[in-house]
Amino acid sequence: MAGLVNNLLILFLVFQNNCLGFRSPLSVFKRYKDATRSLSSECLGSDRPVISLGLSDFALDIRMPGVTPKQSDTYLCMSVPLPVDDEAYVVDFKPHASMDTVHHMLLFGCNEPSSTENYWDCDEGTCKDKSNILYAWARNAPPTRLPKGVGFRVGGETGGKFFVLQVHYGDISAFRDKHKDCSGVTLHLTHQKQPLIAGMYLMMSVNTVIPPGEKVVDADIACHYKRFPMHLFAYRVHTHRLGKVVSGYRVRNGQWTLIGRQSPQLPQAFYPVEHPVDVSYDDILAARCVFSGEGRTTETHIGGTANDEMCNFYIMYYMEAKHAVSYMTCTQNANPEMFRNIPQEANIPIPIKPDMLKMTHGHHEETKDTDKSSLQLSKGEEGEILDQDFHIEEAVEWPGLDLKLGQVSGLALDLENNLVVFHRGDHVWDENSFDSKFVYQQRGLGPIEQNTILVLNPSTAKLLHSTGKSLFYLPHGLSIDKNGNYWVTDVALHQVFKLGADAKEPLLTLGVALQPGSDKNHFCQPTDVAVDPISGSVYVSDGYCNSRIIQFSPNGLYIMQWGEETSSGRPGQFHIPHSLALIPDFSQLCVADRENGRIQCFRLGTGEFIREIKHKSFGRELFAVSYVPGGLLFAVNGMPYPGEAEPVQGFVMNFSTGEIIDTFIPLRKSFEMPHDIVASEDKTVFVGDVHARTVWKFASTEKMEHRSVKKAGIEVQEIKESETVVEARLKNNPEPTDPLKKQEKQHLVRQASTGVSFVLITTLLIIPVVVLLAILVFIRWRKTTVYGADGEHKLDSNSSRVLGRLRGKGGGGLNLGNFFASHKGYSRKGFDRLSTEGSDQEKDEDDGTDSEEEYSPPPPPPAPSSS
Repeated sequence: MAGLVNNLLILFLVFQNNCLGFRSPLSVFKRYKDATRSLSSECLGSDRPVISLGLSDFALDIRMPGVTPKQSDTYLCMSVPLPVDDEAYVVDFKPHASMDTVHHMLLFGCNEPSSTENYWDCDEGTCKDKSNILYAWARNAPPTRLPKGVGFRVGGETGGKFFVLQVHYGDISAFRDKHKDCSGVTLHLTHQKQPLIAGMYLMMSVNTVIPPGEKVVDADIACHYKRFPMHLFAYRVHTHRLGKVVSGYRVRNGQWTLIGRQSPQLPQAFYPVEHPVDVSYDDILAARCVFSGEGRTTETHIGGTANDEMCNFYIMYYMEAKHAVSYMTCTQNANPEMFRNIPQEANIPIPIKPDMLKMTHGHHEETKDTDKSSLQLSKGEEGEILDQDFHIEEAVEWPGLDLKLGQVSGLALDLENNLVVFHRGDHVWDENSFDSKFVYQQRGLGPIEQNTILVLNPSTAKLLHSTGKSLFYLPHGLSIDKNGNYWVTDVALHQVFKLGADAKEPLLTLGVALQPGSDKNHFCQPTDVAVDPISGSVYVSDGYCNSRIIQFSPNGLYIMQWGEETSSGRPGQFHIPHSLALIPDFSQLCVADRENGRIQCFRLGTGEFIREIKHKSFGRELFAVSYVPGGLLFAVNGMPYPGEAEPVQGFVMNFSTGEIIDTFIPLRKSFEMPHDIVASEDKTVFVGDVHARTVWKFASTEKMEHRSVKKAGIEVQEIKESETVVEARLKNNPEPTDPLKKQEKQHLVRQASTGVSFVLITTLLIIPVVVLLAILVFIRWRKTTVYGADGEHKLDSNSSRVLGRLRGKGGGGLNLGNFFASHKGYSRKGFDRLSTEGSDQEKDEDDGTDSEEEYSPPPPPPAPSSS
């Protein structure tokens, strides 16, 4: 019996010693509390930063100590010591961050932080010694997940003794209430030895130089792998603003296997490797970063500042514990010749598709297999290589020109790339629409009884769906968010609406119906709306009476506004902010400042003015602007003022430089008043015309050799196309063997030729009429000169009728009087009377006015004789 008791006592002592080896939760907490700085209680998930999860596991809460960043794009760091001396393993991460406040977080492991302060500006550095990235969280990106049985080794003789948390606060507008931020991450650690150890392999270019204006610059990195096998499970790319796409590969026996490729302009988190990749001794790891030097005036070098560039490809891997190495780097190009065989996909920019945005913007759940594929170009999908050129011209086969529409005020593309049209049905904006205080005067007509939102097939113009009946009075702007909701403005109701694609009632309403105003709760003829796909913030251009941009939260709460009226062209001020284009690639919002004839771009969230894009060819009015991911900006201007030569046309611009790449006009009919424009990633462009009551379609014609790559099998095909016009394109192509196709193409040629001939004949017929009118005006002027001031009142009735028409008083005829009057200068402040010239009114069909207004008052009658 005594022996049994002795044995039990020995076992108890051994068990107690083992427990002490693991550290009791209480002793761990006391030791941690003595070593760390005091933190605000609101910054901890509980009152205990170290929480026991059993005999061998514990959680460590790493949070910012209640900080309030003072300016946007602030990087703050803080450190936490590992609360144990012996070896431990990080096996899971739980982020605590809000997309409204944090852009991204990085967690490093090292032995000596750069500072001992409570927190510090990361410009001072993160660690004094070598640091290793353990975790990355980017705003609305998928979370980092470690495979089962895999952990990062920390503590002990070889692991890091400190964790350093870096938080990037991209936009500080959410801190207006001066609240303190406690973002961070909770780590799950264990003392149980893990069979597989995670590590980081960093591929980094150190000597790349990007010449100014150079369209495509490749930075290549390659190293021979000389260690035990490793298994790759996640990757991360990083560049600054000039980076277009980053790709990483394993090369074995000349075969290139993709590890991952991603746009560095998307959230820079770790993304899962789509198909498991193993790396063995003597394999080659290769990576390419593609840059564009457009917009820069000096050489760009690799460096740490915002004006420098970086080319980093991070690989997260695991190895058997007995062979594990926690950190490896590659900074050279061991075999430049091999990059002649790199797959063409390495030079194809990543398209930011709606399903990708859905995953990377706002969904933190574990990435499923079906989601992973959306991070890549899907099999069989084609993409355009960066160095190609193109020209925009009308798609003459588009039947949408014959649709029976009301005044087309807004256009957008939905998540399936279908064209969505917002039109006014049988309502028009004329001189009777508003009083001097901008109150709508035609409420007795009731709302528009037709469906005002039409969804069309972008190829055939077939109606797929329609909605919006009995909801609106005078539609204006339209946009579609990442979830497929419609956001529209109504200038008569002075409101902004959020609608589901099939909803009969609005999901959200901003503004007060039929009540114009300039405070936080009212609009005055709002023109357009844009929704940030990342933060969900809503931006409204308000509009004709107020010259401002207002930002709301996703739930419609007022956040801020900027802008005031100006006709002097000062930055940040507007003269009818008419159209909005959100540039998520660069975190900017661009505004078509209509009456100032320019585009102004601002930083999202802060409203900080960044730059202006203005060209003489814009003329005095610029109506609408649209952006396509990849760096293209599209716009349309207004009709030229009398005596000015700039034609009404569409523009294609390089967003980085503001340079005009191309211009375009219709072949069939002519622009009358293009009111809105929208473009897709394949450079298909739609223009809605409020006077012509129609929608034009334009498409790109490649000028240079076009190469496309199919991911499945990396099949490359080359197509050469001719320069621009439809006739030339058809003639230079081989004759089709199918007679039906041949007839179809001949029909298109005849159709385009007929359109040009019609314009030529009409012009020739108009010239004699214009000459005759000029002679009549000259004769009348001569009579006035001869007979003096009273001569004008002695003209016969026939001549009076002619001049009456020229003054805009006649019914029908050439309304030159209204044309000139509609373009006279004007200014307004606050709620002074808005000149009808500046409104969105369109004249009746028999009115010749070229301004956007529907009505302009005729000039006053001649003053009576002084006698």
